[in-house]
Amino acid sequence: MCGICGIISRRVTEDEARQVVPGMVGMLHHRGPDEQGFRFFPGAALGHSRLSIIDLDTGQQPLANEDETIWVVFNGEIFNYIELREELEGKGHTFRTASDTEVLVHLYEEMGDDFLGRLNGQFAIALWDAPRQRMVLARDRFGICPLFTCRHGGRLYFASEIKAFLAVPGLSLNIDPQALDQVFTLWTVLPRRTIFSEVRTLPAGHMMVVRQGRRELKRYWDLRFPGAEEFGEPPAEQVTETIREMVKDAVRIRLRADVPVGGYLSGGLDSSIIASSVRHFTDTPLETFSIAFADPDFDESPWQEQVARHLGTRHNVVRIAYEDVGRNFPRVIWHGEKPVLRAAPAPMMLLSRLVRERDFKVVLTGEGADELFAGYDIFKENKIRRFWARRPDSAWRWLLLQRLYPHAQIDPKKGGGMFVAFYRRGLGETDDFGYSHRITWKNTAAAKMFLHAGLRDELEGYDCTEELERSLPGDFRRWHPLNQAQYLECRLLLSEYLLNSQGERMAMAHSVEGRFPILDHRLAEYAATIPPKLKIRGLTEKYALKKAFAGLLPEQITARNKQPYGAPNKESFFTDPLPEYLMEDLSPEAVKRAGLFEPTAVERLVKKCSAGRAAGFRDNAAFLGILSTQILHRLFVERKHEGI
Repeated sequence: MCGICGIISRRVTEDEARQVVPGMVGMLHHRGPDEQGFRFFPGAALGHSRLSIIDLDTGQQPLANEDETIWVVFNGEIFNYIELREELEGKGHTFRTASDTEVLVHLYEEMGDDFLGRLNGQFAIALWDAPRQRMVLARDRFGICPLFTCRHGGRLYFASEIKAFLAVPGLSLNIDPQALDQVFTLWTVLPRRTIFSEVRTLPAGHMMVVRQGRRELKRYWDLRFPGAEEFGEPPAEQVTETIREMVKDAVRIRLRADVPVGGYLSGGLDSSIIASSVRHFTDTPLETFSIAFADPDFDESPWQEQVARHLGTRHNVVRIAYEDVGRNFPRVIWHGEKPVLRAAPAPMMLLSRLVRERDFKVVLTGEGADELFAGYDIFKENKIRRFWARRPDSAWRWLLLQRLYPHAQIDPKKGGGMFVAFYRRGLGETDDFGYSHRITWKNTAAAKMFLHAGLRDELEGYDCTEELERSLPGDFRRWHPLNQAQYLECRLLLSEYLLNSQGERMAMAHSVEGRFPILDHRLAEYAATIPPKLKIRGLTEKYALKKAFAGLLPEQITARNKQPYGAPNKESFFTDPLPEYLMEDLSPEAVKRAGLFEPTAVERLVKKCSAGRAAGFRDNAAFLGILSTQILHRLFVERKHEGI
């Protein structure tokens, strides 16, 4: 991938653009260390920082069509560029490079704004149509590639990362209280907001046309499901065969590169499917990369090694101790640019460093399978609770929770009353749009007790879940309950957290491009049509996906229950010695200066964590959320970048 940036304004001069845009490009150097490019036009300026993967010699950007009326800077990959190029050449278009980028200007000439629907890829695009004085900004369907905008001084700035705006003279950034409320409820910020009041994100699957000072935002794609009663009855064998063929093709075209392509291997089903597809269906040699933890509660290395041996890959491992997470956490926040409620992004950033040290720029990864094929426990919890809600006084239905959490104590007579009460909350409110996620949102929102009293007063009456509900598709309530839960998970956890805070940003911290075969839009659209009973059979998650690849992987991998990826949280920060920044960023003085949290309450939480008395999700989420927000404030609001 790369970094893109620029300015859109009839008032911008070439001298101003030459002073500002190179500085913005410089802030994106980690995204594209190979080359830099800049172009000024009356009304706009484009900047580019290149990570060269396809057409290493002639793919420099900004790039134009034949008569230089259409210019583009582009971050990402167009995986079907070979087929599109052949089609466009057949219509008389002339190509000067072998890059996938050049397809964009010719396809736009041919189709106008409809060109986005033809792209199979992951991308953030800024395309300048000089004759019409219009800029087209666009982002891929799932939001793999980031793109932000900021208005300041009568100009609209755009960039792949928010930190590029720090190069804009006179611009200050401030934390948006409602966005912070969203993080401490939903784990992320709802588009078009960002954590900063002055910055907006272009939502996934959207384009923005800017012309003569006016902006028009349009959605060009969304994941949609049939009505609950509209599913057909396809034979299971037909479904599994289709899945297998579509995954094979999605993997095949994502191996297109002029540099070696590696693969992440977590030890779970999804990354194993991707690696197995490379091994069995292509001639491409595969090198794999994994995270191993010193803490056995998080370590999956035995499973990773089993798959690597089975597939015969050259396998690389980065071993993570508590202090590795704590020491690198400020860099996680610098690259992720939003608060996080867990430490899981840190090992992913260290994994990308290993990839780069092995001279790889590209890795395949398995994100998306849990959301599209129903792999998370939250989907099974939703199914159990809806079944339980039909007879809430049943003496046995709640016992199905034991199937999900066999090590949990759920018998009220033996101290499990709190566990059962947790899942009983809102049990009968099955008409709630967020029924599948509501108890998680409420549990997370408990951390808002640490917000500053003045901030809580400012947020009085604001409910971020109402904002979420207003943004849902009009036919959302017609969908099957599983599909409703899947859509929420795709919109929130996948697009706004996993692909960004934990995925693309952590890979690009070390100039590594992640590619996501299961998020091929053709596969995603097909997955939406699969009947729910073929996604969760009884309480077996990802049933159809497992069946599709059962013969290509060790049985222990396909039969293994889902183990969500995680990393040590508060334990990673109270090591000997303590990370240098920790007590400074969480000091009463620093907390008071930021004005976002109650200093006394934070001090009590820190003492509780340091003494080893903090337990459970709430304390962990509160501690990580407060710490990451304080670091974010220091880096972006106060602009103190020491140690980054």
